[in-house]
Amino acid sequence: MKFSNFLFPESKTPEGDFDVIEESLREAELSEELGYDVIWLAEHHFDGGCAYVDPTTFAAAIAARTTKIKIGFAVAQMALHHPIRFAEQIALVDNISKGRMIVGVGRGTAYNFYEFRGFGIDPDEAHDMLLEVEDILVKAWTTKNYQHDGKYWQLELPVLRPQVYQKPHPPMIRACSGLDSTLEMAREGRPFMMNVQSDETTLERMDQYRATMSEAGFDDATVARNVADSWVWRNIFVADTDAEAEEVGLRYFRDMRVYLQENRNRMNTAGELAAQAARITGSARDSLEHGVICGSPDTVSERLRKVNDSGVGGVIIHFRLGAMPYDVNAHSLRLFAEKVAPNFRS
Repeated sequence: MKFSNFLFPESKTPEGDFDVIEESLREAELSEELGYDVIWLAEHHFDGGCAYVDPTTFAAAIAARTTKIKIGFAVAQMALHHPIRFAEQIALVDNISKGRMIVGVGRGTAYNFYEFRGFGIDPDEAHDMLLEVEDILVKAWTTKNYQHDGKYWQLELPVLRPQVYQKPHPPMIRACSGLDSTLEMAREGRPFMMNVQSDETTLERMDQYRATMSEAGFDDATVARNVADSWVWRNIFVADTDAEAEEVGLRYFRDMRVYLQENRNRMNTAGELAAQAARITGSARDSLEHGVICGSPDTVSERLRKVNDSGVGGVIIHFRLGAMPYDVNAHSLRLFAEKVAPNFRS
């Protein structure tokens, strides 16, 4: 099972943005030093929930300061990007990084409606825009004299420059928040990223994914390869003892979830908040039982055994929860790399 660091740094005030962005670059370098497989980058706007906001620009900075670790998006919000501009940016960073890019895509945030409004996008169109962008990206990276006449974009592209470093193109993976979208990826023979779920839901969903791929006619080797290329998200904090981990980690986890909801209360309209309330059905990411793993290295290892039993290829780990100080987070990163990860390496 692969382990990766999800750089999702919170900055509560504009005055703190510079320091948090600098610390995130240091954290990327430390993640490579400690042997993590991937640095994942998020995309959120206007609220300080993700201080660097633009994953493509930040990916270039990380690519310039690292040499081995892969760089992925979890996820870039496709409704907020022009597909050709995005294809060019990915091609450039893929060259800068010498082929370390993983292009994680999604429809965009489920409940931060103010992000869509800030870009002048109708959130009800975001899913259809995602599907159209996915098609454009692959063809832009692989086709000369490409023309596209779609619902949202009409394009004529002689040739994309620079060409992507990875051939035929960087791996592209979609984030799936529900079972239906997960099984859609299975039927298409594509790996996927799962958001925060309980261990039981993770096990069930991976079994359903494998079964659906097999029913769609994919052979065992292809199913195994896709499972190995799929990822599940977990929030994790490791300390020397269980008591310390719970005292520190749970506090920052709670504060992070409160801050996220406060932003929505402040910037979403009354109608948008009502729509959010109608859609939420007990999300695991808000639960202390399922939404966060806090403990000593032994406790965290035990909690991760169920994830490992699901067969999923890797874990996207959000280590720096909320406004957690850099040094506290760095100690957690080291403990995980030195005392947890080796328990799952073959």
